[in-house]
This record gives sequence, structure tokens and C-alpha cells, in this order.
Amino acid sequence: MTDAFIYDTARTPRGKGRPDGSLHEVTSVALSARLLNAVKARNGLEGHPVEDVIWGNVTQVKEQGGCLARSAVLASDLDESIPGLSINRFCASGMEAVNLAANQVRAGAGSAYIAGGVEMMGRVAMGSDGAAIAVDPSLTFPTYFVPQGISADIIATEYGFTREDADKLAVESQRRAAQAWAENRFAKSIVPVLDQNGLIILERDEYLRPGTTLEDLARLKPAFKDMGESMPGFDKVALLKYPHLPAIDHIHHAGNSSGIVDGAAAVLIGDAEFGKAHGLTPRARIRATAKIGTDPTIMLTGPVPVTEKILRDSGMSISDIDLIEVNEAFASVVLRFMQAFQVDPGIVNVNGGAIAMGHPLGATGAIIIGTLLDELERQDKAVGLATLCIASGMGAATIIERV
Repeated sequence: MTDAFIYDTARTPRGKGRPDGSLHEVTSVALSARLLNAVKARNGLEGHPVEDVIWGNVTQVKEQGGCLARSAVLASDLDESIPGLSINRFCASGMEAVNLAANQVRAGAGSAYIAGGVEMMGRVAMGSDGAAIAVDPSLTFPTYFVPQGISADIIATEYGFTREDADKLAVESQRRAAQAWAENRFAKSIVPVLDQNGLIILERDEYLRPGTTLEDLARLKPAFKDMGESMPGFDKVALLKYPHLPAIDHIHHAGNSSGIVDGAAAVLIGDAEFGKAHGLTPRARIRATAKIGTDPTIMLTGPVPVTEKILRDSGMSISDIDLIEVNEAFASVVLRFMQAFQVDPGIVNVNGGAIAMGHPLGATGAIIIGTLLDELERQDKAVGLATLCIASGMGAATIIERV
């Protein structure tokens, strides 16, 4: 098969996903178009240089509805002959866009793609699409559906993680993210968001809370305890599925869960001929991709089996991986991954994660691939793994190798 290389990664800063967030007045299409323009300008892409734009976004209604990818192309400076494909694999949408693009390049279906995603969570609320998995009794009952926060607390209960364990991980995420920004580790990928007059709207992730302490987090109320214990009684639903648990221990709160933010990310992927034609040097090869389905009730354990799968399919072991990005949807997700593989915490989410900087659903998968590549280069390491948990019980993973 043809090798698929990463030539560039770019992302916007993440803005708070609420009315007072810096990106609140920017639409999903406009933010996507601005990022596409940046990829075009940074890499000198003229005419019809890429086969397609594959763009992930999760809540595909209102201004994020239709084929947002095609709308973003038309709103950008890319040639109108370039089509667009919108995809949705929930929180892994941005990663799946990258993986799909890479696998098409590997199969010879086009020499290059721009892939990534967007989510403006402050403008289009999570869950406003009325997904069947959450609202249709014919599906929710047999799958023992519970909200994701309850799922995260089930993981903590099942695998023995305490509130202190989760809070320690959250404090460390904040510390690492603050250090990464102080040392300009994201500079290679960050594309500041400008207004129509060229003035900066946002140039840094604004969700961070540097200086967060365990004492600060200890004062926060568990976010999912009430919905678990009061009507409709999601704890009771969970215990029907997991009767060996005496009760659900609610350890997650706003401080050790991912932040609601706005943002977009893109990855330029192509074969060797594409790079030669445009005078570009490949930064990494996409070595392997994988996805898997998992238990839809506990829902968020996907990073473990999908990592097992991608390593098995690649003939690799976890010891072959130099750096790892595991999306910090909730603290227990990362804690379970590290427990399962007995990896050194020092190689996981080196620059912090979504607990500190936020999780713009459709973009995060592409963000962590870019962050992983930047960090591999900074540390002069060779091989990295990025993986995410996914709503309704799935997992996705990508292995990249520097060239």
C-alpha cells in the first residue's frame, strides 16, 4: 500500500464554549474556513491539490447541519472543485476524518486530503440533535443507556479509582498545560483566530485554570450524583447492568472532566508524490488506524480494547510506543488506560489535555494527533499513539511514526 504522510497540523486556540467565550460570535463554518485558509497558505496549495476535505463534527444540526465540510470549503479560499465530506463518530470524529483520509491515500484513492473537524459547543449545544441512543426507549432500554458522566463514574467504581486519584490527574493536567503554553510548545500548530479587520480574537487556549490545587477541586460537588440517585435514577439502570457493584461512586465534577469549548483542527495528509509536487517535507507516517465497538453502558472504556487491537494488528507492543495521547474526556478514562497497560504516566498527555484545555467534540481527535506529532518532534521521539473514548461505546486510535 502507498504510505500516507502527515505534512502539516493546525488548530485554533480553544475558546470557552459559552456566550462570554472569545469565539462565541464565530460560526462553525467560518472557523473551519479560516483554518482551511491557513492550511492552504502555510503549504502553498493552489488549484485542486487535495482530493477532498473530510471534516468531523458531532452535533450536526442548525448551523452545524447539512454538509458542513462542503460549506466550509465554499466559505474558504480553496477551489470550489474540491468537495467536502462531513462525518460523525462522536468524540472521535476529528480522528476518524484523519484515519479515513489516510486510508484513502494508502489505497490510492487520491494523493492528498485535508482532514479534521470543528465543534462550536457554545453555539450548538451538545445533545441538541436528539440522538436516538439517548431518547428512543426502544434503544435506551435494551442498551441500559446512562449519560456519559454516569459512565465515567461506573469506570471509577469498577476499577477502583478514588476522587483523589481523579483530582490528582486533573491538577497535573492543568500544570502540564500551563507549562506547555509557557514554553510555546503549541506554537507550531496554533493558528490565531482573527476578525474581518485582521485583529486577534483569540490566540491562546482560554479554558485553562493554571494554579488549580487539590484543595480547590475538593470543594466541588460531584456533577453526576443527583442525576444518578434521583429520578430517572440512572444509578439503578447502571446497577441492573453491573449487579456486582454495591453502588456507584460519583467522583467526577467540572474540575476533573473535560471542558466545554469551541475549536477546530486540521491535518494535511498526502502520499510521497504530493509532497514532491508541492515542495513539502513529510513529518510523520500514519502507521496504523483502528476503531472498535464496546459496552454502551460503561461506554468510555474504548481506548483500552482499541489500543489492544491496533497494537495486535500492527505487530507492536505498548513498549514500542514513545508517547501517548489519551483524550481526557473524564479523569477515569485516562486512569483506566494507564492501569490497563501499566504505562509510565510521564509519557501520557505530556502537555495536559481536555481537562485543562477543553474538548471541542468534533475537533479533538485531530487536535491530539497534532499535539502528539509536535511533542514527538520536540522530544526527538519516533512513535506515538493517540486514542479516544467515544459515546455509545466505541474507541478509536491512530499510530504515527516520524520520518
